[in-house]
Amino acid sequence: MSQETIDRLLDPIPIPRVVRIEQTFERPIVKDVEGELKAKLLAGKIASKITPGMSVALAVGSRGITDLPLMVKIVVNAIKEAGGNPFIVPAMGSHGGATAEGQRDMLIGMGMREDYIGAPIRATMETVVVGESEDGLPCNIDKFAYEADGIVIINRVKPHVAFRGPFESGLMKMVTIGLGKQKGADICHELGFGKMAHNIPAIGRVVIEKTNLLFAVGILENAYHEVCRLEVLMKDEIEKVEPGLQEEAKRLSPRLYFDQLDVLIIDEIGKDISGTGFDTNMVGRYHTPYASGGPQITRVSVLDITDRSHGNGNGLGILDFTTRRAYDKFNFEMTYPNSLTSTVPMSVKLPMVLKNDKHALQAAIKTCNILDKTKVRFVRIKNTVAVKEIEVSENLLEEVERSPYMRVISEPYALQFNDKGNLF
Repeated sequence: MSQETIDRLLDPIPIPRVVRIEQTFERPIVKDVEGELKAKLLAGKIASKITPGMSVALAVGSRGITDLPLMVKIVVNAIKEAGGNPFIVPAMGSHGGATAEGQRDMLIGMGMREDYIGAPIRATMETVVVGESEDGLPCNIDKFAYEADGIVIINRVKPHVAFRGPFESGLMKMVTIGLGKQKGADICHELGFGKMAHNIPAIGRVVIEKTNLLFAVGILENAYHEVCRLEVLMKDEIEKVEPGLQEEAKRLSPRLYFDQLDVLIIDEIGKDISGTGFDTNMVGRYHTPYASGGPQITRVSVLDITDRSHGNGNGLGILDFTTRRAYDKFNFEMTYPNSLTSTVPMSVKLPMVLKNDKHALQAAIKTCNILDKTKVRFVRIKNTVAVKEIEVSENLLEEVERSPYMRVISEPYALQFNDKGNLF
């Protein structure tokens, strides 16, 4: 099919006028992240865990967590003040193209620069097997972390995008998969996501028992992507406390206050936003049968991949349409290792690629299976982290006005495109 034919099919499709609305969510917040974390580290008596000259590996992942560089810096300083010699290890499984250089670059791109945090990054994909799980699975850990005198992990606790259980994305997962590097991630995923809720704690227990894991910093964020709770947990507290943090994280998660939509437009996806590029729980699109829920959305278009994702387009395959701009950023070497490791090829398939944003919108509207395209139930968001303010079609105004969680903050307007057909 020629481009002229695609133009002829899509150009006449009407795009609805939109209004900007504000969604409101429960908003607990840590007003002084630095002061709170310092107090929790002091209360946890972490200094007593560190002896002078002790090398300490601080495990940091690939997610864009608010104030993460600051929190890493605070932990680094606390370790130094106690006489330890901290360094950073990437704890992100197969992310960063499953290479040491790629993982190091991801951390630096997220603000983990040595001149700021005060500690070097030591990246390797080599692991050491420290034991076997109750099911006979080998338990891997980053070689540099294993050789250190102590290990500290810092991570956000949140719902996973592909399975359900008491341990989803969080501390135990970082111990099992993040620090396990590509080998550990591969083993944990080998039997599919149906076994993840069991494998993560089963492997994690062994790693915690067999290594000198000193403590963990657990982070919760509210729906506004703000730090709302910090916990410093000793190694024997992680398994007991994390399930409660997971439940709280689920309650605080952002959402869209619409049960059914014809079209959703997502401006950007990326590994810094979510493991699948976007929060599947919010969109109601999943790449495994082990997670469910969320709104019913007929068609979803994504317009771009974040620069921080370094070409990792994981998640595109779960959606329906994308743009040439996003396709040109899609890097096979950065993206495929994650899918090969997770054993879920669906998430890295390519959706239909359109020449620009306008056609990506129009294709979603054309194929959403409603007769009168002017009545499309349409929402546009920046990404699945930033949903405080979103754009919705005029025909959703009545629902917005009925909801105590939404309010209109603009007059209706037409979406504006530049001469290349991309949104301003």
